[in-house]
Amino acid sequence: MSAAPDRTVRDAVAGDFAAIAEIYASYVRCSTASFETEPPDAAALRERWRAVLGDGLPWLVAEAGGAVAGFAYATLYRRRLAYRFTVEHSIYVRGTDTRRGLGGVLIDALIARCAALGYRQMVAVIGGSDNAASIGFHARHGFRHAGTLASVGYKFDRWVDSVLMIRPLGDGDGSRP
Repeated sequence: MSAAPDRTVRDAVAGDFAAIAEIYASYVRCSTASFETEPPDAAALRERWRAVLGDGLPWLVAEAGGAVAGFAYATLYRRRLAYRFTVEHSIYVRGTDTRRGLGGVLIDALIARCAALGYRQMVAVIGGSDNAASIGFHARHGFRHAGTLASVGYKFDRWVDSVLMIRPLGDGDGSRP
């Protein structure tokens, strides 16, 4: 999947995880985008990648200038059978590459891949009701507000909300799967 001459979206490979760990660590350390409090190392993230692939779901990376500049992946929303057509996603872009279109390229590719796999809904769980950038990003990509879970996280000595947004994939709930 190509995005532009200097930007490419592709499936993640094992060798990407040092860069992925570095990107993710900055979000863990400095924001409420992730509710993790300690950044996982590359090996731990590689294990998560294997679990995602084991569920038949995509884990994508975006390259800019030949380097990994962001990543996005889907996980099963819940393991109970009734949820089998719904995925949740995560997306992170290197700080120096935000607001350059990489996030949009990643989410569009992830949406297309999950729809092609037969999933009908994609959920975003956004850390912080004050995270206007992420909420706006998701709204621009077809997600609508589905609810706010007030004060479900505690990070940086304060309570943090989770904002739930949802987007239909393919026919969404307009037809039987």
